[in-house]
Amino acid sequence: MRIKEHREALGLTRIQLADRLGVSTVAVRKWELGMAKPSADKLPILADLLHCTIDALYGREPPGVEEKDAS
Repeated sequence: MRIKEHREALGLTRIQLADRLGVSTVAVRKWELGMAKPSADKLPILADLLHCTIDALYGREPPGVEEKDAS
């Protein structure tokens, strides 16, 4: 997941993100390290807080959107 990338782009700390989600900083750390995944009920809130889509958190384009050329 690309949580850390989006969080850092917004200048948020793990503590700030955890507080806004009502979870522990350990939970956020595990998500960022790929040791755990956020629960389904947290995904929309997480995406809203990070100003992205759930698809973007998973590093993919939403259905119907063509991937950008790497060239």
